Formats: sequence, structure tokens, C-alpha cells
Amino acid sequence: MARAVVLLLLAVAALSCTSAAASGPSCHADDSAALLAVKAAFNNASFEYWTPEFPCCDWYGVDCGDDYLPSDDRVINLAITRDDNITGTIPGDAIAGLTRLRYITFFKVPGITGPIPAALANISGLRVLTISHTAVSGPIPSFIGDKFTDLGILDLSFNSLTGAIPASLAKPPKLNSIDLSRNRLTGSIPRLLLSKAGQQAFLTMSHNNLTGRIPAEFGAVNFVQIDLSRNQLTGDASMLFGSGKKELVSAYLSRNALSFNMSQLQLPEELNFLDVSHNSIYGSIPAQMANMTDMQLLNVSYNRLCGVVPTGGNMPSFDAYCFQHNKCLCGAPLSHCTH
Repeated sequence: MARAVVLLLLAVAALSCTSAAASGPSCHADDSAALLAVKAAFNNASFEYWTPEFPCCDWYGVDCGDDYLPSDDRVINLAITRDDNITGTIPGDAIAGLTRLRYITFFKVPGITGPIPAALANISGLRVLTISHTAVSGPIPSFIGDKFTDLGILDLSFNSLTGAIPASLAKPPKLNSIDLSRNRLTGSIPRLLLSKAGQQAFLTMSHNNLTGRIPAEFGAVNFVQIDLSRNQLTGDASMLFGSGKKELVSAYLSRNALSFNMSQLQLPEELNFLDVSHNSIYGSIPAQMANMTDMQLLNVSYNRLCGVVPTGGNMPSFDAYCFQHNKCLCGAPLSHCTH
């Protein structure tokens, strides 16, 4: 009797598993063929589980369905990550065969080389494009801004991209997060970049060779985070601050050639991280700084500031190196003021 019960339970479990597998998305034949073409382009490296014996929706790094049809059999997400065995260029023609694709990720795949392929422009519904920590080179294609009208997040950081930032990146109406850091980009910042971002914008372009001024139009962008550090930018940056910048949490502007009067800056209450070191900023540190109770990082060193370091209130204490190498700053944690 006990043996019969065990067999019955095993049979029920097998039926349950079969039912669960059948209820999930299978795989559209066109998408399966496109993914196998991606695998072949990379000489089958690291894709041993991408086989026709299993639905492609179950393959590692592949997701099917969407917000409205989670059981849909079309591939919407392709993520190839953390793999040192993959080499070659991005197989744009094969990936373009995934016509419902919404998310593309190549992350920490150092063997990926060559340009961002033009064939990706055929994926009109793309929402997130991440090509980061690879050896991809060449310019940022203008089609990213021209064709990807649903794009919300663009991450091309830690590559070897060169040339100017295309002005077309200002076009996608839903784009609110751009990371182009750690490349070899040159030229100026497009003046309307993230002008359509809405309530929150995130911009990271550190460690490039960008020149010119920060666009005055950035004064109308609701940045939460902006990082323009380690470039060759000049002129004013005061438009990034002000009482209306209620969302601004972090601003990293260090190691440029920025020059503006810091005395009159109105710092947003939510600002937690401010690094303007290694510039030519003059004036004094705003007295308001003494009441910035949530400030976690402050560095104004290597500028032309004068006056007394604000103290009192509930401002956290910072080491002397955060204020050193200015024209005539004084007061704790620096030396005593004599004037």
C-alpha cells in the first residue's frame, strides 16, 4: 500500500511539472533561429545550453513576454554578461532578428570588440541598451537617438568609444539615464541632452576628453545625479544648483577647468555628495553649507576659494584635505583665520 502511495505522488509531481512547463512561454521559431545565429557568431562559446532541445525562452540570458503578455513567446530581453570566453564583434544582423527585443545587455564581456553595429537600428522598440565593460570602439552611432524612440536607459560606459556625442541623443522622449563614462569621447556636450527627461535625470560622462562649456540648458533639467568629472570642461556650472533643484543628490564636477563664483550658490537640501575639486572656482563656500546635515561627501580642494569654512549647525565634519590648496580658505579644519 505504501509503495502505491509513493508511486501516485511521483506521478502527480510529474504531471505538475509537465503542466508548469507547458503553461510557460515556448519560443517563437524566428527568435530561436536568431539566437542560434548569435551563438554561431560567437563560435558557440559559453552557449552550450542554447540548444533546440529546450525552448529559447528558457535559455540563460533570455527572457520572453512583456508587461501585457507575460506568456508571449517572443524574446524581449537578451543579456550576455560576465564572460571572458566570448570574443568577436556584436552580431548586429543576428540580434536584429529579435524583432520584439526591448532590452539588450553586454556587460563585462571584455572580448567584445569593434563598433556598435548599424543593424541594431532595426530594433525600433528598444527601451534599455547596455554595452558596458567591453572593448567596443568607434563612435556612438546617431541612430541610437534617431531610431530608439522608446529608449529610457543608455549605458555605454567603460568601453573605447571615440568621437563626439551625437546631438541625436537628445531626441528620445523617454530617455532619462545616460552613462558614457570611461571612454575617449571628445567635443562638447549636446545642449539639449536629457531636456525631455521629466522629473528625474541621471547623467554620467566622467573620464573622457570632453571640452567646452556645460550647456546653459542643463539649468532646466531635473538632475538626481550628474557626474562630469575628469574632462576638460570650462566656464560656469552654477546652473546645476539652485533652490528649484529639489531632486539633486549628487554632483561630481572635479578635475575640469570650471570657473564660477561659489559664494551665491543655493545648494539643494537633498544634496548629499558634492565634489568640485581641482577646478578654478572662486568666491567663498556658502554659509548654508553649515546646515547641510545630510552631506556625506564634500570636496572643494584645489580651487581659488577664500573666506571661512562654514561651521556650526549639524553639518558633518570633513578632513582638512577636502578644503586644502585654495587661495585663502581658513578656519577649522584648516588653520586659524588671521584676517
